[in-house]
Amino acid sequence: MTKILLVDDEPLLLESLEIILSYSGGYEITGKAGNGVEALACLKEDVPDVMLVDLNMPGMGGIELIPKVHSEYPQIKIIVLTTFYDESSISHAIAGGACGYLLKDSGKEAILNAISQALKGQSVLDLKVMQKLNAMLAGSDSAQEASATETPKNSAPALNLDDYGMTDREKEICRLISEGCTNSQIASILFISEGTVKNYVSTIYDKLGEHDRTKVVLMLTRCRF
Repeated sequence: MTKILLVDDEPLLLESLEIILSYSGGYEITGKAGNGVEALACLKEDVPDVMLVDLNMPGMGGIELIPKVHSEYPQIKIIVLTTFYDESSISHAIAGGACGYLLKDSGKEAILNAISQALKGQSVLDLKVMQKLNAMLAGSDSAQEASATETPKNSAPALNLDDYGMTDREKEICRLISEGCTNSQIASILFISEGTVKNYVSTIYDKLGEHDRTKVVLMLTRCRF
């Protein structure tokens, strides 16, 4: 059974998530917390495999909680589940150690998929979050180009996949990864099995020298496909 701790200050949402996960099979809810302080207390009683964490909560919110948990319990997979996807929230959550970032309107299947991917060591970002990240990076690149005093060491050059020995198929999958597609979605788009996609993704990670999906996505957003 996968143990999950739910952290949100909306009681109805906590109950809904508990029902969804309990009836999906294979999940055990180890606790429900209304803020970060309560969550840390729950962790002293039972350490879960996964945490679903809101960001805006009274007392201690998710932004403060996530790095604390990641530091003390690095084995826990932290997935943000929130209504906020502004630049600051996304940046702080991912930098703090979250491996997933979903919006509360993502739906049951997206939540279950995020948990599944997190347990496999992969990162999952909501499409809207991915678009925001792309906009952030694009804005950063524009600011760098506009700055006459920018030094080369501070710039973020475009990534050339040929330099990493990527095949045409791997480049195609890189493009889909950069757009926020999951392995399942990539398999559907390219009409290949999900197992084949996983093999390609593993090879791509090896060639890029990075095995965190979120960081890979950020790298690939610098490519010109």
